[in-house]
Amino acid sequence: MLATVRCAIPLLLSTVFLLMGVGLLHTLVALRGEALGFSVARIGTLSAAYYAGFLLGTYTVPRLVHRIGQIRAFAFCCTLVVISVLVQAIGSVYWLWLAMRVLQGLLLVGLYVIIESWLNAAAPPRHRSALFSIYMMLSLGAGALAQQLLRLPGEGFVLFCVVAILFALASLPVIDMRQQQPRLHAMPRVQLARFFRLVPTAIVSAFVAGLVLGALWGLLPVYAASQGMDAAEIGTYVSVAILGGVALQWPLGHLADRIDRRLALSGIAALAALVALVQLVFPGEGIAALALIFAFGGMAFSLYPIAVAHLVDYLERDELMSASSTVLLVNGVGSALGPLVAGNLMNRGQPALLFAWFLALGALLAGYALYRFLRRRREVSAGDHFVPRVSTTAESIDPRETDAEGVRPRSRQSATGTS
Repeated sequence: MLATVRCAIPLLLSTVFLLMGVGLLHTLVALRGEALGFSVARIGTLSAAYYAGFLLGTYTVPRLVHRIGQIRAFAFCCTLVVISVLVQAIGSVYWLWLAMRVLQGLLLVGLYVIIESWLNAAAPPRHRSALFSIYMMLSLGAGALAQQLLRLPGEGFVLFCVVAILFALASLPVIDMRQQQPRLHAMPRVQLARFFRLVPTAIVSAFVAGLVLGALWGLLPVYAASQGMDAAEIGTYVSVAILGGVALQWPLGHLADRIDRRLALSGIAALAALVALVQLVFPGEGIAALALIFAFGGMAFSLYPIAVAHLVDYLERDELMSASSTVLLVNGVGSALGPLVAGNLMNRGQPALLFAWFLALGALLAGYALYRFLRRRREVSAGDHFVPRVSTTAESIDPRETDAEGVRPRSRQSATGTS
């Protein structure tokens, strides 16, 4: 394991710089946009534009990677991201910002795909989940650390320059890598209909996770500002939400390895809805407010990795790239719609309606995942006496391990921890 991590250090170091830049940029766009007089709905639209670019990037950047390779594509995307951030630093026209957010989403999803595919290729199967867990914890930790950079003196221009520096630094470890870049395979195809038929809970959960996290990243700073927090306090508030994801991701992923992932998703979503309800009805101050957002962040950031792990349980090895493209697309659609809808709710009512949005989403996902779990148990019980075999090998298949479609999970390894 140590040898695997040692080989991945340049990629992980790039991840830290990259996610520090992304985390600071998300908060900075919301705060600077409010200072420039943009409405909450317009700020939500900026977040939606970022995730719209995210969707475009799932189609365009892989073609670039196939044409010029991972390292050159990574440097190309980092350079353009730096340019887009500096354009925002020197311009304050809303439509210019909107265009830059689309471009940033397009480029950053390409950087994520390059890093994650390289990590998957570099790690042997027995260490892949552990390495991905380290990657996720570093990603969230970097995003939390970046919020403290809001304490730096200077106006928005200085902070935009800091973001540009972080993105430039992210390109250096990858450019300097000595190990050979992975071989390029055929372009993966998005197969939304097939994967939804096979594992509907995973697809729905990835979509809802996008609705939640898109609004969380884009509008939580606006909510915090409405509660009278200054820039430093807002940075701490957002940091605590992200640190909740860092702290709870491993235990919740470990739990999801031990029970049916549908039941885990239902329970986590229900707890997230409960925390959102408490925040909506009894908004606390000081330590109480930080404790609530810590708990909510821990639940919210755990939904997507568990959804991905649930999907991977039912796939063959050669389907993983196609599944990654599909689930990223679904999550990106949710991430684009989340801040758009929540921003309009906050603009028409009050900022606290952000947590009403989280409450509704958590309750819906909890109900759907529980329904799928109970339906599976009923169908398995009805079929205990005769279950058609889906394998021609001599391997014995326990009918209690099959899905409603009669498909057996391929693995019980979680994306958030080892089984």
